Amino acid sequence: MKDNFSGHSKDYAQYRPKYPPEIYNWLKQNLNGFETAWDCGTGNGQVAAELAEFFERVEATDISSNQIKQAIKKSNINYSVQPAEQTNFKNHQFDLIICAQAVHWFNFDKFYSEVKRCLKPDGLIVIMGYGLFRSVSEVNQIIQEFYDGIIGSYWDEERKYLDEEYKTIPFPFQSIKTPGFVRAYEWDIDHFLGYLRTWSAVKHYERQHGEDPVALVEDQLRKAFGDKNEINFPILFKVGKLEEADQ
Repeated sequence: MKDNFSGHSKDYAQYRPKYPPEIYNWLKQNLNGFETAWDCGTGNGQVAAELAEFFERVEATDISSNQIKQAIKKSNINYSVQPAEQTNFKNHQFDLIICAQAVHWFNFDKFYSEVKRCLKPDGLIVIMGYGLFRSVSEVNQIIQEFYDGIIGSYWDEERKYLDEEYKTIPFPFQSIKTPGFVRAYEWDIDHFLGYLRTWSAVKHYERQHGEDPVALVEDQLRKAFGDKNEINFPILFKVGKLEEADQ
């Protein structure tokens, strides 16, 4: 698994969007138990913190110790630095295994083998993330040109799975039908620009060129976006359970 985020973990925690409360309500209604959950690729711990509100214990893992140092602390969350593909967890330990905005970085076969080993027979595996946001049309146009043009060649190959809305990732589980979710925000322009600067392709561009690519479109964006504007993130949400042969 690649670690693209250790170097700016504070910005990641400050600017990245959160998932809508409706997702956690859906989980509460569809889970079969609330003893233990595993938040895999926890990052700043935002998902782990939400799960801790209704699980007895949450295990939260990441390969970035810097991310974990910045993560939200709660008494029933245990953070550990572990790769998704090989953990020290027990067999059939978890009622829920959830991975938010991270599965595209993993070795799919090895991660899913670990999921099948660690998930309870009646547990759920959840893969979620968010795609490219939408705002007003002029902002969308500037961002699309920035995304595809200025930083287009700096995206990691794995980014394609998000662009394809996780529809093309392997998912060797019994799929469960889920509703669609969107997370809407009203952000000020500085928060919006701060979010753009957390993108991994932006960081790759900076390292290669020694300059911030967001600055190349900042004036355009400030004019098009205004002081405040609405941002909508489409939520990617895949849920499954073990196939009978894997139970």
